[in-house]
Amino acid sequence: MTLTYSIVIPAYNESARIRPTLHALLRHMQEQNWDAEILVVNDGSSDDTAQVVREFGKLHPQVLLVENPGNHGKGYSVRNGMLHARGDICLFTDADLSSPITEAQKLFDALTRGADIAIGSRWLRAELQTERQPLYRQAFGRIFNLVLRVMLGLSFADTQCGFKAFRHAAAQRIFPLQKIERWGFDPEILFLARRAGLRVEEVPVVWAHSEGTRLHPFRDGMRMFVEVLRIRWNAMTGDYAAGAVPSPGKL
Repeated sequence: MTLTYSIVIPAYNESARIRPTLHALLRHMQEQNWDAEILVVNDGSSDDTAQVVREFGKLHPQVLLVENPGNHGKGYSVRNGMLHARGDICLFTDADLSSPITEAQKLFDALTRGADIAIGSRWLRAELQTERQPLYRQAFGRIFNLVLRVMLGLSFADTQCGFKAFRHAAAQRIFPLQKIERWGFDPEILFLARRAGLRVEEVPVVWAHSEGTRLHPFRDGMRMFVEVLRIRWNAMTGDYAAGAVPSPGKL
């Protein structure tokens, strides 16, 4: 059975934040009369994230739990959720809803205008940020963005915003090729989209920095730089041409 929308949420130890997020999503889905599913991808959490989602699922069958085989990272989780998604439009969003779900219509409108992928941006209209990142994180973001322009030819103002929507066909074309499983997966999927000739539209969205984020700008920043080199290497060696479909986790 196909649906109009699939909402994918990667989750690692999110039992505190996932409750209000699911409440907000379900309320908005009801208000908008969406034919939709919510897929929470549990990335080997050590808290009761999975149990919370199961409890929601008993009352709301549109809430589904997808289990990763252990802890593999945000990129793996998003890919796993997208490969399970049945919606004509597939959106992934962070568990804290840094961009409120009411902003999703902006991405959906971009798809209606002909885009294959619509990505939320915190920097096309910075005044939409209701709570900005600390200055050191902003500086890291600017440097990383420059690296992506030079190394991968990505000219987007913001590749890392965790709020992106895909036509189902585009998701099924891109995510089976994805190889980066942690924080550096965003530029990889955009790089793959460009290689595939897909149209990507960047859309300014309301966004608020969350203090609960687990991204360490220096440690994870170095890993992300290494992952950018991996993307370039994979492209040079033809790894993306093979595109073996990864095995999805449990649903």
